[in-house]
Formats: sequence, structure tokens, C-alpha cells
Amino acid sequence: MSTTTVDQNDDEQQTPTDAQETATRNRSFALLGELVSPVKGQFAVMALMVVVAQLAVVAGPAIIAWGINVGLPELIAGNPTPAIQAAALTIGAAIVGGILTFGYVRQSVVVGQKMLLALRRRVFRFTQRQDLEFHESYTSGRIVSRQTSDMEALRELLDSGVNVMVGASLAMVFTIVLIVKMDWVTGVVMLLMLIPCVLLTMWFQKRSRIEYRAIRTHSARLIVHFVEAMAGIRAVKAFRKEDRNQKEFDTLAQDYRDASMRSIRVFGIYQPALRILANVTIAAVLVVGGFRVLSGDLGVGTLVALVLYSRRFFQPVDEIANFYNAFQSAVAALEKIANLLAVQPHVKESGNPTPLLAASGQVDFEDVAFRYSEDAPLVLQPMDLHIPAGQTVALVGQTGAGKSTVAKLISRFYDATEGSVRLDGVDLRDISMEDLTRNIVMVTQEAYLFSGTVADNIALGKPGASRDEIEGAARAIGADSFIEQLPYGYDTDVNKRGGRVSAGQRQLISFARAFLADPRVLILDEATSSLDIPSERMVQEGLTKLLGHRTSLIIAHRLTTVMIADRVLVVHGGEVVEDGSPTELVAEGGRFAALYQAWQDSM
Repeated sequence: MSTTTVDQNDDEQQTPTDAQETATRNRSFALLGELVSPVKGQFAVMALMVVVAQLAVVAGPAIIAWGINVGLPELIAGNPTPAIQAAALTIGAAIVGGILTFGYVRQSVVVGQKMLLALRRRVFRFTQRQDLEFHESYTSGRIVSRQTSDMEALRELLDSGVNVMVGASLAMVFTIVLIVKMDWVTGVVMLLMLIPCVLLTMWFQKRSRIEYRAIRTHSARLIVHFVEAMAGIRAVKAFRKEDRNQKEFDTLAQDYRDASMRSIRVFGIYQPALRILANVTIAAVLVVGGFRVLSGDLGVGTLVALVLYSRRFFQPVDEIANFYNAFQSAVAALEKIANLLAVQPHVKESGNPTPLLAASGQVDFEDVAFRYSEDAPLVLQPMDLHIPAGQTVALVGQTGAGKSTVAKLISRFYDATEGSVRLDGVDLRDISMEDLTRNIVMVTQEAYLFSGTVADNIALGKPGASRDEIEGAARAIGADSFIEQLPYGYDTDVNKRGGRVSAGQRQLISFARAFLADPRVLILDEATSSLDIPSERMVQEGLTKLLGHRTSLIIAHRLTTVMIADRVLVVHGGEVVEDGSPTELVAEGGRFAALYQAWQDSM
């Protein structure tokens, strides 16, 4: 079998290699690029708005300096024009900066939500189209985490990332350029004070990256545990597992709390230290500038502007520090989503499928062997099997003998490790998923009903089916009698997972769904094993009608269902050890005969 390209246990705290980190980073950048590509024009407009807005904001202190140095002396001399111009320019710069800031902040939210919507759809489409192996190995809780907490972390980045990361960074650059231009001595002081600021920020980035990755990991583990505990609540209640679950949850919650506290401590060191450095820098600029004013080398207005710039310089640094928490969470979330989307399915759509609109239903196994992973033992030994079109075949055997594996291979939930499974002589790997779904349908032990009406659930077998077709399918199966007795008939909401109807009624609805689909090959995987005797009798007639003249594969432990088959295959140790009609196998006195005798004795 092919191998998955990405380690799916990405919520576990592991020490990745340099190659793995590089691959993850590249996948994240590639995914971000794909999200940005459709809105790059809007990003260009936002970038222009950010540049102009920051220029307008940064121009304020320079205008004030000009007003003090030039406008005030002119005003004292009787010429108010420069002072009025300085006031007007200051107000104008504030208005322009405010309007453009509002514009790009609003636009960043709109664009961010557009990107997030596209990503949500993509993740859902991806996970829904993955093969069965993916869903059996990638726990539901981790998928929920990708669509909830990870998406929320990205939302915070997309909503305010441009405002903080770009706007604040430009404000810092423009500010330091104007400081150096106005007075190089003050610029040198500022640059010297930047050295401890840069060292402090580097320390913060390193530590916060570690702590926020830990937070994301523990958050995902909490979600996984909660989802799985609630999904398996019946087993929890049956085996009194509440206390063990609670202890595990308490441990996970404590780990999450400890990781959060460590990140808070890191931030609690960084932000106060940064503000101390900011105040020291302002004091240094004021002292150095004050002596230069006294010596006549610097104007009073310029000193005021330099102090304002020194104060403003550290404001965007503080904003970036505050935002860095969300940024780290978003980066970790993006990596997890990118890793998820990089998982390669084992069962892939054929690049050049062979058309098979309406098959006759002949199924052949040609030297088929199967194992669930490369290092696992063979579940099916190499076998050849021919099932003619229209034949009803029952598979019986002990649990783990390989019966369901045969059904999964015919449904192409998995691909054969060796050999090929063919429908009408065509390898299943060469048939499109659409044609495969049209011709092969499996009804499982759990007759799953989705939220919606009875009619909606039957119509799943044939999207777009008319009401007459839906009711006709239910009538053919014998489900119409109980459906019409429901409060609203076919329009009755079955509630979550079909909680409004009984197990037997759910199975009849699933039979009606399969009957409406009208497949050439029908697989019943323990479809009646969960029913009691009255319920089984209720669905037995519907089952007979469902089988009809199509090719049918029945996997069952109950011989009531098996005895209606044309042919019985006894599977043992991944091999077919007996093959014949029910009557023939009973007469031969083998494994099936022993099962038949035990059934007769139980009757």
C-alpha cells in the first residue's frame, strides 16, 4: 500500500527534525499563498492605504515641530499664517490617517473572512472526500479542532494582522527615518536603545513560540478527549468510565492551564521590560536634546517632535508584542491545517477512468491479498473469487476472519494490497468514484440517519428523486406503513441520528434508501445483527425485496438472513474454506453445517 506523506499525529508533542520543520513551514507558506492569491488585488489596495495612513500619522509631530520653530516666531511677529497652516496640516493629517486606517482595518476584516470561508470549505471538502483509512486513523476530535479552535486562531490573525503587523511595522520604520533626518544625534541614541529592545524581543519570540505551540497542542488534546468521551457516552455509562474520563480530562485541563500560565509569565516579563526601555529612551532623548537646545544646536519644536516620536516609536512595538500571542497561535494553527491538507489518500480517483454507467454486477477477485498497513500481517490471503451478476452470496465466519474486509474492498473503501478487484471485468481503481457509487452500495449495521425528514434520508439514495420515487421505494420495502403513522408522515423530522424511530424502522429506511439508489451490487454488512427478533422479522420481507435480482453480498452471523442466499462462502483466517449453496454445505458437514446445527438447536 502507498504511504501517507504526513504524520497525522500532529497534535502530539514531538521533537520534529529540521527536515520536518522545513517541510511544514513550506506547506504553511504554500497554503497561505493559495489563500491570498484570489484576493491579492485587495491586498494591494490595503497596502497602499496602510502606507498613506502611516505617513499621515507619522507626519503629525514633524508638522508640530515646524509650527513651533517657524509658526510661533511668525505669530509673535504678527504673521499668523504659518501657525494656522501648521494647525490645518495637523488636523488634515489626523483626518486622512483616521479615514484610511478605518478603511484598511475594515477591508482586512472583509478579506480575512473571505479567506477563512474558503479555507473552512476546503477543509470540510477535503476531510469528507478522504478514504476510510484516513477517518479510522485521524480521530474525529482532531478534525473538530481543525474546524474550530484552529480556525478561530487564524481568524484573529486575518482580522487584525495587516493592521498590526504591517501598519505598526511601517510606523516604526517611518518614525526612525524621521528621527534620524531631524537630528542624527538623537537618532544614534534611539538606535543604541534599540539594541536591548531587539535582544528582549528575540528572547520573547523564542520562548513564546515554544509556549504557544504547547498551548495549541494541549487545546487540541482537550477537544479530542471531550469529543470522544461524548461520542462514546453509551460505552462510558455502560462501563462506569466517568471517573477515569474525569481524571484524564483533569490532567489535560491542568496541562493546558500550566502551558497558558507559562506563556503569561513570558509575556509578563516582556511587556513591562519593554515599557521600561521605552521610558528610559524617552528620558535619554529629552536629556540629550535638552542640552542641545541650550547650546543652540536644536530647536525647541524639534525637541518636542523627537520626544513625541520616541514615545510613538514604542507604541507599535507594544502592539506587536500584544499581537504576537495571536500570531504564534495562528502560525501553529496554519501548520496543523496545512499538514492535514497534505495527507495523501490511499484510495485515489483514476486520472483516466473507464466509463461504467450501468454495470451488470459481476464481481471478480483476481489473486487479491490485503493488509491494513505495510508492517501488518495479511488480513486476506491471496484469493480468486467469481460472483456472477445477479447472484446473492452470503459470507459467514468468525469475527476477524476477513468478511468485512471483502466488503470494504468491493466498495473500494480500501484498495487491494495485491491483485485486483473487478466489476464487469474493469479494475475498481479504473472506475470513477461517481460510477462506483452509482453501481455499488453498502448498507451497514448502523443504519445512520441524518438530521432531517424521513423523505430527506430516503432521498440520499438518489439525489433529486421525486416524492413519488421516494414513497415508491418505501412502499417496495414495506416501510410505508410505519412512516405514514409518524406525526408528519414522510415529513417527520427523525431528530439527530434517527432518535425518533426504532432500530428496525431505521433499518427499513436505510433499505428504502438503498432500493431508491438501485445499485447493481448491494452489500449488507451485518445489516440485521443489531435487531431483536420482532424487528428482524419486520425487516426480513423488506430485505428480500431489496435484494431483488441484483448482485448481493450478505455478511451476517444470523442464519435467518444467510439461508436466503444462493451461495455461501465460509471465510476462515482470510481464506474461503467452503463454497456452495446453503443446502450443499449443510449436507457436507463442515464449518457451515456446525453453524447451522447450532442455530437449529437454539431455535
